Amino acid sequence: MQQLVQLLDQLPWSWILIACLTLGLAPFVPEPHIWEKLKMLGAGTLVRPLDIFDLLFHAAPFLVALAKLVAMLAVAK
Repeated sequence: MQQLVQLLDQLPWSWILIACLTLGLAPFVPEPHIWEKLKMLGAGTLVRPLDIFDLLFHAAPFLVALAKLVAMLAVAK
């Protein structure tokens, strides 16, 4: 666990934010892909393995940002 915290600490916020804005939200037109996949998840139509992989792929930068934030708050305690 400590190794993960160290790895997240080494990742600059700028890289994470750029990843969230590019990979996380691409393609931008007609709507961000992650938004489309989240709507499919909410509707119960996210069943194909490719769609599930796509959701995880586009959500990865946001999950890394969340993990870094949680690690920062845990260290601050």
